[in-house]
Amino acid sequence: MKKIALSLWAIFMSHLVFGQDITGQWNGVLKVQGIQLRIVFNVSKTDSGFSSTMDSPDQGAKDIPVTTTSFENSTLKLAISSAKIEYEGVLGNDNVVVGNFKQAGQSFPLNLSKKAIEKEKPVRPQEPTKPYPYYSEDVSFENTKAGITLAGTLTLPQKEGVFPAVVLISGSGAQNRDEELLGHKPFLVLSDFLTKNGIAVLRFDDRGTAASKGDFKTATSLDFSTDVEAGVNYLLSRKEINKKKIGLIGHSEGGIIAPMVATHSKAIAFIVLLAGTGIPGDQLLLLQQELIGKAAGTVDSVLQKNLKINQGAFDIVAHSTNTEQLNTALTTYFKQTIKDILSAERPAGMSENDLLKMIVGQLTSPWMQYFIKYNPAIALEKVKCPVLAINGEKDLQVPPKINLGAIKKALTKAKNKKVTTKELPNLNHLFQECKTGSPNEYASIEQTFSPIALNEILQWLKIHTK
Repeated sequence: MKKIALSLWAIFMSHLVFGQDITGQWNGVLKVQGIQLRIVFNVSKTDSGFSSTMDSPDQGAKDIPVTTTSFENSTLKLAISSAKIEYEGVLGNDNVVVGNFKQAGQSFPLNLSKKAIEKEKPVRPQEPTKPYPYYSEDVSFENTKAGITLAGTLTLPQKEGVFPAVVLISGSGAQNRDEELLGHKPFLVLSDFLTKNGIAVLRFDDRGTAASKGDFKTATSLDFSTDVEAGVNYLLSRKEINKKKIGLIGHSEGGIIAPMVATHSKAIAFIVLLAGTGIPGDQLLLLQQELIGKAAGTVDSVLQKNLKINQGAFDIVAHSTNTEQLNTALTTYFKQTIKDILSAERPAGMSENDLLKMIVGQLTSPWMQYFIKYNPAIALEKVKCPVLAINGEKDLQVPPKINLGAIKKALTKAKNKKVTTKELPNLNHLFQECKTGSPNEYASIEQTFSPIALNEILQWLKIHTK
């Protein structure tokens, strides 16, 4: 009797396994450091087994060929060799595949379902919704120096009237007009707050981003400063703007760019530096690496070794005058100094040469070369207009004390007596109230921009826009 029962159970289980249908469209959402990406696998039956393609709707990618597809014992395995992607998951009785998505040595949970899946909307209580209680206009303007058109949004307290105005300048990386990152829209929140309080705001997409034209990848901070100048010139053409009360608010890299523009344009009445830098780029990058590494729990011996390696690389960049020679010098340097990393710790599926090219390519980009060599004090020492510089106490990307001190020192050298510097307690690089200041927290924090920081900016602006 027991033998018959076991046989019947085996027959039942075999029907259950063979009855599982893996063909069709499988949908999931990949979550990586607060970013959500929809992933779709389209699986088809063939004479010899299965074939499939992958879509990444949020990246505009469709019908990416999957190199291998297999489905055995309820386990789905997919691999895209060209992108170094692997997926493995188990199909359960609930018709959900529970598994992991791997790329370049990193693994992330990814469950797949035949049901259409929408990305989870992050909770962002500060984000304003339409209709706004002020006038908002999508605009475009020309950067004649670069020969490109930039697109943005101008918000006015009222459609008619004359108002003081600011241009918002985003941080590093390709940013849209809202400075959108990790589910947050800091510039949307900031512009909304300022416009409600009587100040016109122009915010725009970085060149080559969203609706703006141009090439972002070949541009440096100096190039971006000409985009800001074009924005200022656009404001000067608007009858609603008080031409004697136009200022700049720059966040992070934007805090480098604002002083550049202020030294070239007589139209700038004041600047606000939000987590702006005051020390040379190579020094800043090393400090960032050290502080973020410590916050992530990196062993001190490993951290010090990595800092030494990067210091050597930055020195090579700092003394270079030719990109081709720099490429050769860095390639030789890294082959000698990170042999163990190239051979043992490279991401799975990536060759030593590919990893080396990636590392060298990042350091030889026009933006990085300029940033490493640039000293913000050069422009700050020429700034005569009023300046507000604020940083978060827990900012690990632009450490407050050393940068605020350097900013104040440079402005003192400029004999600028209208300077206010302030370190705001418990805030990170994005001016969020936080626990540690680590970038890993940015996406999980509901707050986009601390009201304390917003009010600091507003109260200072009220004084300087009277």
